Amino acid sequence: MVITENTFDIVSETERLVIRPLKKSDYKDWLTEFENRAPSQHRHDKGKMDMSQCTQVWFNNLIDKHQDLAITDIAHMFAVFRKEDGVHLGMVDFSTLSRGDFQWGRIGYSIHNQYWRKGYAKEAVKEAINIAFNNLKFHRIEAHINLDNTASFNLAKGVGMEYECIRKGFIFEFGEWTDNLVYFKNSFE
Repeated sequence: MVITENTFDIVSETERLVIRPLKKSDYKDWLTEFENRAPSQHRHDKGKMDMSQCTQVWFNNLIDKHQDLAITDIAHMFAVFRKEDGVHLGMVDFSTLSRGDFQWGRIGYSIHNQYWRKGYAKEAVKEAINIAFNNLKFHRIEAHINLDNTASFNLAKGVGMEYECIRKGFIFEFGEWTDNLVYFKNSFE
């Protein structure tokens, strides 16, 4: 499928947030919030990370990669910013699983842990799903969630996604093939 809109130019706003692809000029704000992360709070939270290799040149290459992925409809990456002050809060992304008869994508989301429990994730994911249906023309969006990631499946339910199944041995992570919960939302719901 060819997306007629230049997806790298999509900007969407909610009451408190701006959701858009990263720009090369976002580097300092992006880096600051990664450096300000609190230590990991559970196994699905990366917490503080070594950002020493994340130079402006590295970031520029990342932005170029994001653009290439969007142009080829492989993946679409969106940054989440707080509207009042432009602080980078996290990311929401979509991977294209299938086009043609399916129009099927996967959503991923991450909010920096210093901004948890403020409703930003729910607001961002809800709006990102609108982008997926209205701009990216997906018909079905799935979230693939580890069985023990309570915060993530509560978020999926909170934005109106429905539980579908457990996919056994679905993804290789933590050194083994792990099961994932599948939550979904269709465009006509």
